Amino acid sequence: MRLTMVGTGYVGLVSGVCFSNTGNDVVCLDVDQRKIDILNDGKCPIYEPGLTELMERNIAADRLRFTLDKNLAYREADVIFICVGTPSDERGHTNLSYIYGAADDIADVLIELGPNQTPKMIVVKSTVPVGTSLAVRDRIREKVGPDIPFHIGNNPEFLKEGAAISDFNKPDRVVCGVVEGDKSAEKLFRDIYDPFIRNGHPIFIMDILSSEMVKYSANNFLATKISFINEMANLCEAYGANINRVREGMCSDSRVGYAFLHPGLGYGGSCFPKDTLACIMMGETSGTPIPVSKSVHESNQRQRQRFFDKMQGHFKADGGLSGKTIAFWGIAFKPQTDDIRESPAMTLMRQAKGFGAVVRAFDPVAAENARAELGEGYGIVDDMYEALDGADALVICTDWDEFKSPDFAKLAQKMKTQVIFDGRNLFRRQDMGELGFHYYSVGRPSVHPL
Repeated sequence: MRLTMVGTGYVGLVSGVCFSNTGNDVVCLDVDQRKIDILNDGKCPIYEPGLTELMERNIAADRLRFTLDKNLAYREADVIFICVGTPSDERGHTNLSYIYGAADDIADVLIELGPNQTPKMIVVKSTVPVGTSLAVRDRIREKVGPDIPFHIGNNPEFLKEGAAISDFNKPDRVVCGVVEGDKSAEKLFRDIYDPFIRNGHPIFIMDILSSEMVKYSANNFLATKISFINEMANLCEAYGANINRVREGMCSDSRVGYAFLHPGLGYGGSCFPKDTLACIMMGETSGTPIPVSKSVHESNQRQRQRFFDKMQGHFKADGGLSGKTIAFWGIAFKPQTDDIRESPAMTLMRQAKGFGAVVRAFDPVAAENARAELGEGYGIVDDMYEALDGADALVICTDWDEFKSPDFAKLAQKMKTQVIFDGRNLFRRQDMGELGFHYYSVGRPSVHPL
């Protein structure tokens, strides 16, 4: 099948590469000349384990191409997936200009091809407020008139950064939205996804409005779990309990489970913050308030401030953070990605610098993105131990594997004072005091040298 992915961001590129790997002829379209040049050189502009190798294989097999030419990308496509960005403001209002821009470009090509063309399937894969896909349909229909045929669909993605290839190739479920009675659109979806659901997991064909809502509901619920476990961790700190023990006892209940119930610095990335705010916005717009989601977002933001307060509290008697050198391990919002969007580390680094601290940081893959985002004044280094030279404290923000068993003797040698703020609970409390560290974590009593 001939597929076009509109946008070569995270969703469009991963989806396009995986579709090409099952034998489809895939064209990835973008307006960014630099990005297309990188891709045509056989390089990957984002970090995702396994993606570069899979991309190279399908380019070599001539199943995967990258272009700036909209006419080329749309004319021959059987199915067009719109995977462009949908940025939102701080209140959750979504900017749909890229979605509608793609719709207008597609309409222009449909008009050129005329009424006798084989109907193309236009699929909104970007995460969009409920009703957007039908608005895209109506916008195209208004431009092309009543005689030019096409199908509209919605197909939310459920890709975890760091595990996207596996998630796409072996999905828990595939969700597709079609207009009621559009059997052709339903068949196209089933044909496209049949190679990916042979693990026995389901494909759900439903109405478009419900399909759009599935993505928001899922992400909002997972965000709720993260904020909930962090609130329980805060209670544990207040009463001297240990969230690790509490989590073991709580999550062993089959009704609860372990997934997304890890205490830490709160959620970040491109999905949970944006999608939670979007649900709040949709509630306000429709006159249907959703106070749980609003509390989830507020709780998540407080979690970062609470952790920063620990940092300030430790140094309060020593003049505060001003003039202190604070080392950060981890800048990406989670391991196995270079994504720094809504990263807790970025928030804490900016706060520390705002209070006069010297900030030095290391991340295995997100360093370049951090340098571009933060600009001058932040020491982004290329070695995890180099970040510790003369440091008054170490702050751990991302649970990369290389941080889990460090050389503590080397830490003690390099650091000016042996203080660790562990936002991911990587280390055993009982070991840290014996090693001579002041150790602060999440949901567990702090430890100080014996």
